[in-house]
Amino acid sequence: MLPKFGNIRLMVGEIFVKLGQVNFGVLEGMYNQGAVVGPDNTESGSRTFIYEVVGLHQSEENTQINYPIRKSGRVFIRVPYDCMNKEMRRINSLGGKIVNIQPIGTIQAASGKDTPVNTKSKNNQKNTMNQAQPRKSANSNVPVNIYRPKNPYVGKCISNEPLVAENGIGVVQHIKFDLSAGDLRYVEGQSIGIIPPGVDKNGKPEKLRLYSIASTRHGDDVDDKTVSLCVRQLQYKDPENIEETVYGVCSSYLCNLEPGEDVKITGPVGKEMLLPDDPEAKVIMMATGTGIAPMRAYLWRMFKDKERQANPEYQFKGFAWLIFGVPTTPNILYRDELEEIQQKYPNNFRLTNAISREQNNPQGGRMYIQDRVAEYADDLWQLVKDEKTHTYMCGLRGMERGIDEALKIAAAKEGVDWSDYQRQLKKAHRWHVETY
Repeated sequence: MLPKFGNIRLMVGEIFVKLGQVNFGVLEGMYNQGAVVGPDNTESGSRTFIYEVVGLHQSEENTQINYPIRKSGRVFIRVPYDCMNKEMRRINSLGGKIVNIQPIGTIQAASGKDTPVNTKSKNNQKNTMNQAQPRKSANSNVPVNIYRPKNPYVGKCISNEPLVAENGIGVVQHIKFDLSAGDLRYVEGQSIGIIPPGVDKNGKPEKLRLYSIASTRHGDDVDDKTVSLCVRQLQYKDPENIEETVYGVCSSYLCNLEPGEDVKITGPVGKEMLLPDDPEAKVIMMATGTGIAPMRAYLWRMFKDKERQANPEYQFKGFAWLIFGVPTTPNILYRDELEEIQQKYPNNFRLTNAISREQNNPQGGRMYIQDRVAEYADDLWQLVKDEKTHTYMCGLRGMERGIDEALKIAAAKEGVDWSDYQRQLKKAHRWHVETY
């Protein structure tokens, strides 16, 4: 039975909306195919939707919208399920046109059950874990390649702030860009491309470089108008002339940007590092250096006051554990933010640092992130087995082998083959890796 709201009929797969003589066109993707919909469905009744609206312009008359209107006239409005009819009429009265409706979160499939996946231990004992993942229908709504290299979005640098404290190593910047003149939108865990100016050594235009986004979908100012990056300036000794330092083209360009300067942006891209919608999820994060970027976005979404106010449908009450590898204490990026969250949410957030040039591992060597993981491997293994746990790894590829070895030892204590178990975690979309 399809729900009806006055003279509005909602249709699974495509929606035709008519208010009086105004035709809002075809709106796709409002409900998952095969989902249970209808006024008696309490889960649907508590859902929230995003209306993508064009045709509105800032004026005294429509300031009641309470959502930022970009220069293009496009605005994204969150609407509870039971207010959809009323909001459509209000948008119509303000001269707007709805061009798309997307659900926030997921609707349970009719069966209401997840499909278990199994992995066998060496003793042929089964260890079952249920899938705890963003569903395919939710992933299909994730924005991808809104702007491509041939037609990038040209934004402006708003701010460019150093992240490495005094006596730290290297140059790392937090850079914020203005998105208000376009339609670029993204979610936590995605990346954007940056096209530096100039030509390469072959005389061709520089190609884009991808960077993980360090802000939530609402931006650092929680106004849906910005995106931020965490960028380390690449520098190394020229192998042919060790006295000469080589600087990365794009990272140097970004780290030296001045506020007001234009920058070409593409994307967003990526679905591998998406955060689950479950507010009771357990999230393990392992990062080195600028691999902290997506983790910062996750933590802001989970714990920052303004973000929680902007996301009434997502009030995190699970558990998050960040293990962060850096060379020195001044290189703990976003240190004040991390410690503030730890102090405010001691039961929901755990912060563990591995500071390689200041701490020693049990063998007397430097304390790298894989050594810290080995120290807490038994605790981490117990978490990983929980069906609500998602694990994220971002940073230097070199940490993967040591982390795998530590968890292999912990799993073996229960007769479980870690390689097999990890494969099942990946299939269940509960093991997420982005290394370089």
